[in-house]
Amino acid sequence: MAVALFIPCYLDQFYPNVAIATLELLESLGLDVVFPTDQTCCGQPMANTGCNNDCAPVARRFVEIFSPYETIVCPSGSCTSMVRNHYDDYFEKGDEKFQHVKNRTFDLCEFLYDELKIKELKSDGKPVRFPHKVSLHQSCHGLRELRLSSCSENMTKRENKVRGLLDLVEGIEWCTLSRVDECCGFGGTFAVNEPDVSASMGRDRIADHVASGSEVMVSADMSCLMHLQGLIRREKTPIQVMHVAEILAGRPLPS
Repeated sequence: MAVALFIPCYLDQFYPNVAIATLELLESLGLDVVFPTDQTCCGQPMANTGCNNDCAPVARRFVEIFSPYETIVCPSGSCTSMVRNHYDDYFEKGDEKFQHVKNRTFDLCEFLYDELKIKELKSDGKPVRFPHKVSLHQSCHGLRELRLSSCSENMTKRENKVRGLLDLVEGIEWCTLSRVDECCGFGGTFAVNEPDVSASMGRDRIADHVASGSEVMVSADMSCLMHLQGLIRREKTPIQVMHVAEILAGRPLPS
């Protein structure tokens, strides 16, 4: 099976190790991974700010680049959701290229859980291990738009796909949060327009993870972790962050 890898611009610039871990993970599962080198931003920052005229050509360019591929995989729930749930305004109804990209763009975790239905994880022929206390941050886009798990304001029960994948990793000790689906406060340009509110929400989220006894906060959205990691570093809070792809690929906790 061949897949095209979409790496969001913030991962490319700030967290290339997450992109590399995603590539290694997909290849370890026997996939033929293609990286279209012309790819750029999905346009989400412009859309969040209301600059739809600026976002439109970026969205059209994205579809033009990725439409030749059968499946597109992205290690970011927010960018995946941008393509799936917010591109419609930029395309005519019946646009076949757009409909194909919309229907075949997946968040990494939903692709592994729903499409590949993986049942085991190995690295160098051995089961993947991560012997640490872990807490899971579930992003708003992942929960409320991609439905990667249940959220407290909706009574519909859903499988927790990120947790289900991490349960394949040996040695994880789960730490339970008091508020399992609360926003981190990032919200893209919200953090720029409302920095004090954003930082306050982030501190609350970090405090919940720390109180659970967690060593490492894990998420499928590095954008959330980028916001939280900034607060953690500045305030020297005793917890680390990792993207789920890094753990699934067998990466150790950074020293």
